Amino acid sequence: MKRLRIVFMGTPAFSVPALEKLHAIHEIVAVYTQPDRPVGRGLEVRFSAVKEKALAFGIPVHQPEKLTLPGEYEKLAAYAPDALVVVAYGQILRQNVLDLPTLASVNIHSSLLPRWRGAAPIHHAVLAGDPLTGVTTMKMVKELDAGDIYEQVETAIGRSESVGSLHDRLSLLGGDLILSTLAGLSEGRIKGRAQEPALVTFASKLTKEMERLDPALSAVELDRRVRALNPWPGTSFFIEIADKKERIKVRQTAPHPNFSASFGKLEERAGMLLLGTSEGALEILRIQPEGKKEMEPAAFLNGLRGRGVDLPLQVSSGG
Repeated sequence: MKRLRIVFMGTPAFSVPALEKLHAIHEIVAVYTQPDRPVGRGLEVRFSAVKEKALAFGIPVHQPEKLTLPGEYEKLAAYAPDALVVVAYGQILRQNVLDLPTLASVNIHSSLLPRWRGAAPIHHAVLAGDPLTGVTTMKMVKELDAGDIYEQVETAIGRSESVGSLHDRLSLLGGDLILSTLAGLSEGRIKGRAQEPALVTFASKLTKEMERLDPALSAVELDRRVRALNPWPGTSFFIEIADKKERIKVRQTAPHPNFSASFGKLEERAGMLLLGTSEGALEILRIQPEGKKEMEPAAFLNGLRGRGVDLPLQVSSGG
């Protein structure tokens, strides 16, 4: 396969495997990533995962606030890329940028397009209970995630799988897929196919509401919510002890659709910690009380007993 001159655009850890795979075979002439941002309580300025990897490889790194700023297009054009590869970069690219490469501008998207266009496709696949998801390489166009599909690879979503493990697997699949796509494009074997408009769904940004475990939902729906928001931003409910509401984070669950449990109550039964829902019971397997480390239900129950608190306890989704 011809060795291509590639400009790579990406920011988070999800983008790194693609950068690594491309660097091993092609010439990455430049990497574009988001500007360094202060993060955490200490507001420490940190590099993006892509920047760290690019610097380790000795690749020039550019971090413009916007590619539309004066002089930025000219800097990019000077690299004369054969291909532009974009993986979760975080900026919208104008048509003149997309038209710059001689071969193609290709995006790696973490869903089986046209299902789940948008900002949070992995989370929404889990929230919806999809049995399958995957990675798509597509031609970049001005409309969000609407370009012709080049290639796709599928993977099953495990019944108890969280977004964390699914994210990592899709990231690796994307790295392999982009190599295949670029080879097919450069050899003329891949032309792309239009997305079917009737099959389009959108993956909106995550909201605070999604973090709340509302017993009005079914056990199956709540379990999907826990898995979809694990490890970040997490899910929680509130219990009231001594007239004070305490936030309880829930890290791992198992749905029991055919169990009956008191609606909206946290109770213990046969050694299981259960939340009664509108349909079935949600078994809590890993839990994190406010100000504490993550623990198993037995440790949580012992902590309650040590405070003179017995189950059942009323649960609410808001503080």
